Amino acid sequence: MIYFDHAATTQLSPKALEAMLPFLKENYGNPSAIYSFGTKAKRVLNEARESIADSIGAFPDEIFFTSGGTESDNWALRGVEGKHIITSA
Repeated sequence: MIYFDHAATTQLSPKALEAMLPFLKENYGNPSAIYSFGTKAKRVLNEARESIADSIGAFPDEIFFTSGGTESDNWALRGVEGKHIITSA
């Protein structure tokens, strides 16, 4: 099968799946919570943020995780200061 709709979704890489499995199966705590599930999730999330920042020469507080493309687009649009019209073809 040939899949042409990668703009909507795409297959997760095996490496990413392997890294995420512990958090999808066992350690699925809310990183904003104060209980142990949450604090572990927050620690790992912060480690991921630091790793990504290091790999691209950014600061960890410049790295944001979103739920998908629409949320990312909305963050980008809200970050534009002044009076702008943003559009695409």
